[in-house]
Amino acid sequence: MYRINILFVFFLSIWATSSCQPSRDSETLAEIDGTVVTRVDIDKSGGKQLRTLRQQLYQLERQKLDEHIGAMLVTDEARKRGVSVATLLEQEVNSKVQAPSEEEIRSLYEKNKERIPVEFEKVRDQIRNYLHEQKITERKIEYFKTLRINGNVATYLKPPELVRVELSVNGAPSKGSETAQVTIVKFEDFQCPYCKEVQANYQEVLKRYDGKVRLVHKDLPLDQIHPQARQAAEAARCADDEGRFWEYHDKLYASSPNAAPEDLKSYAKDLGLKQDLFNKCLTSGKYKETIQKDVIEGARLGLTGTPTFFINGRELSGAQSVEVISQIIDEELSRPH
Repeated sequence: MYRINILFVFFLSIWATSSCQPSRDSETLAEIDGTVVTRVDIDKSGGKQLRTLRQQLYQLERQKLDEHIGAMLVTDEARKRGVSVATLLEQEVNSKVQAPSEEEIRSLYEKNKERIPVEFEKVRDQIRNYLHEQKITERKIEYFKTLRINGNVATYLKPPELVRVELSVNGAPSKGSETAQVTIVKFEDFQCPYCKEVQANYQEVLKRYDGKVRLVHKDLPLDQIHPQARQAAEAARCADDEGRFWEYHDKLYASSPNAAPEDLKSYAKDLGLKQDLFNKCLTSGKYKETIQKDVIEGARLGLTGTPTFFINGRELSGAQSVEVISQIIDEELSRPH
């Protein structure tokens, strides 16, 4: 039972959250002595909480709609071939998935060892089974996409009319084209395990949407639970003085949660930064105010956890999957400009 609970907590963080569809802002919700209360009034007072719930509801509706469409397409394809659905899925999905390699199993364990405080051999089979199921799910999604492309499918579910948050990105570290149609602004804490987890997803998104997406970094160190994160953020900005922010950023996450002062200096040395300049920058507190501005902005936005990111001003929280991020990017790319 102990092993199951540990893995449950670990894998729970992998699943993505969702979103929703609001009513029109002008909708009248109440009237008090002749004064009308509209949905926009409630939006102003409910703010972030309402936006989050609407986003989650929409995401769930879309997920269930896609599942229903997929099930109908698979059933129809099985009928055309004269086989059962189970046989079709075995032929097109299960049989085309390779078993996880020992390297893949070990890699997943090493990356998440902090959240799996048991020996590798005790959880090896469970990790293998998890990876295998994950591969089956990914293959099934690919197959459903193929059926959908070849089928006659039209969907009418629309995303919520979300409030777009205005964000200042001047001077913030970024990668990708400055003229990209989509800008992702991420607020992160270098000691946050979920921030570490989502980095690979950002890289995949930048690769998938090369030239169409820009990624901007902002800092939101959670001082109460990650006391070394703030100085780590300052260290990354010091590395930026030599144009090496993203290399140092990646080094911090690769080594997270280790971010003691001696660690920060060691990372700079490993990357070949100018030690005297870096150490002077770090000890002088040159970027304290810069990091604090990000923290203040995060507080203004009502952010309480990391990672939190905004896709063209649309807020998402948690270590979201590539598919969830891509869905919103696709929606933004399809908007008229």
